[in-house]
Amino acid sequence: MTTHNEAAAAPPDENSIIAERRSKLAAIRAQGIAFPNDFRPQHKAAALHAQYGSAAAREALLTEPVTVVVAGRMMLKRVMGKASFATIQDASGPKADGRIQLYITNDGTGEAEHAAFKHYDLGDILGAEGTLFETKTGELSVKVTKLRLLTKSLRPLPDKFHGLSDQETKYRQRYVDLIMSEDTRRTFKARTAAMSSIRRFMEKNDFMEVETPMLHAIPGGAAAKPFITHHNALDMQMFLRIAPELYLKRLVVGGFDRVFEVNRNFRNEGVSPRHNPEFTMMEFYAAYVDYLWLMDFTEAVIRQAAIDAHGTALLTYQGRELDLSKPFHRLTIVGAINKYAPHYTHEQLHDTDFLKQELAKFGVKPHVISGLGALQLALFEETAEAQLWEPTYIVDYPVEVSPLARASDTQPGITERFELFIVGREIANGFSELNDAEDQAARFQAQVAAKDAGDEEAMFYDADFIRALEYGLPPTGGCGIGIDRLMMLITDSPNIRDVILFPHLRRED
Repeated sequence: MTTHNEAAAAPPDENSIIAERRSKLAAIRAQGIAFPNDFRPQHKAAALHAQYGSAAAREALLTEPVTVVVAGRMMLKRVMGKASFATIQDASGPKADGRIQLYITNDGTGEAEHAAFKHYDLGDILGAEGTLFETKTGELSVKVTKLRLLTKSLRPLPDKFHGLSDQETKYRQRYVDLIMSEDTRRTFKARTAAMSSIRRFMEKNDFMEVETPMLHAIPGGAAAKPFITHHNALDMQMFLRIAPELYLKRLVVGGFDRVFEVNRNFRNEGVSPRHNPEFTMMEFYAAYVDYLWLMDFTEAVIRQAAIDAHGTALLTYQGRELDLSKPFHRLTIVGAINKYAPHYTHEQLHDTDFLKQELAKFGVKPHVISGLGALQLALFEETAEAQLWEPTYIVDYPVEVSPLARASDTQPGITERFELFIVGREIANGFSELNDAEDQAARFQAQVAAKDAGDEEAMFYDADFIRALEYGLPPTGGCGIGIDRLMMLITDSPNIRDVILFPHLRRED
């Protein structure tokens, strides 16, 4: 049984806190000063810490006062009679550098402003003007002369020591997660740094950034199940983009020899720690190169992005070393099976009946028209893929699972295609592009047959793309890099949702 004293000591629930804060806001509204928009901060916490971090610089503040104007969210508050302290946080740096302490006194601000401050709450956004000084404990602070409440926070922040403890809440309320978690802020700053690096690298190598449609009349460029929508004015069914590939290759036909796009793709498929229905890819196409050139270039893009975002190509992922500085390994599909599942014989790996029976043990039911290459690929995915920790290119994919890739001139049934795997996950997919319009038309027809036979991920026949190829696509290489999965590696994040600001979740009850 709860005693009267225990009940009195219990912390208030969130609803009562919100009600109290709304009451404070109502009082502020009555004074006509709620949510002002005429305060302009002139200094950031990180820059102030950097400029006045040395002992000499702080000593100089005693004789040469420096006036600053700062703003940020109040994260800490201590009221001590005639003097109070508050710590505000802005977006300028890591936890310590992105915060600065305010010192509020009756003498500095006047009794009225100090009294008002005592009713402010954690989470409120404040603007302050004052002079810099160093406290007795050595902390750079602002002796406040003017203090304003810029935004009243109606909801309480989570416990300062634990932040948001529920992972789903972190994803769903990313705005609170960003307020409370320096690790989360660091992750997304690293993502931005990596994306800036990729764009600089592409432009340095004469690639032009372009934008292609997200709404497609015909889904194409990948084997995936699309999201379907309807355009009312045109009265036609449309599809959210599953890949920009066919549009980018149209641009190469048009004479842009090197193009790239950082694009959002949408695939109506499962959700997992490495799959989100909406995700980011960087696809690029270069005329007069092949898949061997692409592998070298893709490796360089990824390595530089890691260096620019992380400071080094030597990473640690989930407690295990990952070295992106060395040349990436290269294996064929069969070679990878031989390395990671050596108990299979040459004869078994080339026996379609055996492969079907073996795949059934893994719960895989190959499509009835699957040929030898597709069966070998399926076995690779079950036995070897997850073991490819170090960066490894798997090469020489079969034609039947590569409808847009150029066939090998020397190996029947094989295409000039690769997939890059790191820590057991596919990171990139590229190939020498198929530029033979008649061959591409036949490949599309085969995809249509597969779709008619029940394969929901098979491609549609794109007549306009065939028409574009008939005008002539120069020898071309193209590749797509999964940005979200790459960011997982760079930021040591175990789940794709950790590197997407607003990942998709089930609707709240």
